[in-house]
Amino acid sequence: QVQLVESGGGLVQAGGSLRLSCAASGSNADYYAIGWFRQAPGKDREGVSCISNRGISTNYADSVKGRFTISRDNAKNTVYLQMNSLKPEDTAVYYCARRSYVCSGYLGSYGYWGQGTQVTVSS
Repeated sequence: QVQLVESGGGLVQAGGSLRLSCAASGSNADYYAIGWFRQAPGKDREGVSCISNRGISTNYADSVKGRFTISRDNAKNTVYLQMNSLKPEDTAVYYCARRSYVCSGYLGSYGYWGQGTQVTVSS
């Protein structure tokens, strides 16, 4: 059974940092890209960052470039999202999701999703 579990969310002041983790089980990490997405109240879910199956390729939304860093440890079947210089507009529920091998901006191509972790940035 494939399962993705996010952790590391919380409340932080603007300018602070958080590191999110996405722990996967039930699948071989070498075969799957992992994307991070977020959804703020009243807004559509949007892509934040993605990393390919072996970590060779990464991409970031313009709004987080230079502040967020995605990485993965396939031995631990875990993907991380280091978030620095957080802003109030980063407040959202953050989700990780899995698709085969390479990243895509199409949310519908991600077959498995975690339950999400809340990130709240106070001003």
